[in-house]
Amino acid sequence: MKIIRYQDASGGIFYGAQQSSGQTLRVSGDIFSNFKVTNESVQVSKILAPIVPAAILCIGLNYKHHAAESHLPVPQYPVLFMKGPNALQHPGDPIQIPTHLRSDEVDYECELAVIIGRSCKNVRREKALEHVLGYTCANDVSARDWQVKRGGGQWSRGKSFDTFAPLGPCLVTRDEIPNPNNLRICTIINGETRQDWNTNDMIFDVPTLIEFLSGSTTLLPGTVILTGTPHGVGMASSPPQWLKLGDSVTVEIEKIGKLTNPVALEPV
Repeated sequence: MKIIRYQDASGGIFYGAQQSSGQTLRVSGDIFSNFKVTNESVQVSKILAPIVPAAILCIGLNYKHHAAESHLPVPQYPVLFMKGPNALQHPGDPIQIPTHLRSDEVDYECELAVIIGRSCKNVRREKALEHVLGYTCANDVSARDWQVKRGGGQWSRGKSFDTFAPLGPCLVTRDEIPNPNNLRICTIINGETRQDWNTNDMIFDVPTLIEFLSGSTTLLPGTVILTGTPHGVGMASSPPQWLKLGDSVTVEIEKIGKLTNPVALEPV
């Protein structure tokens, strides 16, 4: 099932289930517990990010080829950092290049996002996917100058500016993606494909990540896990290819769809 979070003409925010016919049916109830798809067709004015995250947990260096292009060793454990909830951005809304804390090195990263559906802790790998509500596309937008040079040794400053976590366009329930580690994943900038790989290149697959992240730690419903990016990021190009005003960035993942955002400057 493809579930969207949307705004109607009156400004109300609801969930709907997209049908193959193009119709959207209203979803009633709590998507984290008991919900059902009604027969009521709805008019969607705007598609929103499919979830308001309880937390955004991010994994760095989780694709073998990306670690190689970054000239870094394969990590022994998953590399965890976090984005603030302020970083969330909707499909179609702009990624804003920071101008107050100025960045001249804003980069893209296509990522598979995992959405936790029920509270869990100390989950065994073989049971991990039972706790997943579904999957969506994510762009782990990164200001490399603040991530690498000015972040004090931590990545979060360069990863958590406003609009740096676009999610969407829909949440695909886990029954439609039984194996999240066999999906084509791409980034397309202004019609040019920059990243084109498969989630089977992850160093730590999705069940392993859930097992690790839930260790001695409660993952709440609505927790979003960004699972890393494949090779082809702008930083690794020669010369580097940074995002700029007027660009259009699309993240596309097999079985999920396309997440597209324009690039703008942070308003003064």
